[in-house]
Amino acid sequence: MSAFGLVFPNPVGLAAGFDKDGKAIEGCLRLGFGFVEIGGVTPAPQAGNPRPRVFRLSADEAVINRYGLNSAGAEAVASTLAARRGSSGIVGVNVGANKLSDDRAADYAHCIAALARDCDFITINVSSPNTPGLRGLQGRAALDDLLARALEARERVCPPQGKRTPLLVKIAPDLSLPELDDVVAVVLSRGIDGLVVGNTTLARPPSLKEKRLAQEEGGLSGRPLFALSTRMLAETFLRVEGRLPLIGVGGIDCPQAAWTKITAGATLLQLYTALVFKGPAVIGKIKRGLVSRIARAGMAHLADAIGKEAAQIARG
Repeated sequence: MSAFGLVFPNPVGLAAGFDKDGKAIEGCLRLGFGFVEIGGVTPAPQAGNPRPRVFRLSADEAVINRYGLNSAGAEAVASTLAARRGSSGIVGVNVGANKLSDDRAADYAHCIAALARDCDFITINVSSPNTPGLRGLQGRAALDDLLARALEARERVCPPQGKRTPLLVKIAPDLSLPELDDVVAVVLSRGIDGLVVGNTTLARPPSLKEKRLAQEEGGLSGRPLFALSTRMLAETFLRVEGRLPLIGVGGIDCPQAAWTKITAGATLLQLYTALVFKGPAVIGKIKRGLVSRIARAGMAHLADAIGKEAAQIARG
């Protein structure tokens, strides 16, 4: 599978949040992931929110977290990445802003300048629900300014004739459709390389069984996020019209869920919460299931299925 100038050994990746500081890259790749995304990384180290800050909703196969972008900081992660130069495996870095920052766009630019040389792609996370005000950066004017500065930071460290580290933007599944229109317009006008759809949700579906835990503040991930995130993925696919690839995230825990994400518009997939409830064996199960579904559909390549059901999924 190819996307934003990279060739992926398989489309199933590890979402950001699992390996925040890049301490387990090689081990995660050996689990069978086609790529891993570490982070979120902030410019300065920060401890994140007070504990308890993660809650397992076992009956729902879901997790609520309010970590608050706990990070060792950009310089520490840069050293970790520099130490693995020449190693195999596709590694992306999710970057964010410090909670008390006076200039959050500058925070993203700082992280990009520090990390772009030694990773394969960078995801600009403007959708974490656990840093106050961060999701406001998805607004049209704020996002345009942020991306302009992010691109300038990349150009400073990536020679015009050398490696051009792709920049992606990770968005929330809670955006309204007019807000999504604005995000897509800015991303396309600035020439961003891809979108990650999406982050955790602040919504609490009425179907949740763990009623007490569902009242905890934070972002919800796992199976209950699947429908919302997949519809947002399909809506995004219809808007980008093939001009950039999408990574589908949210509630992928079996081959059918993975296939649905592909047909909704995802070129690549990411999971995290499924590891909590299914264990690492889910990775191989999903990959085998995708191969089987390609054959059953009479397709030559997984790419042939991308977005095939987007219009139907968007209609709900």
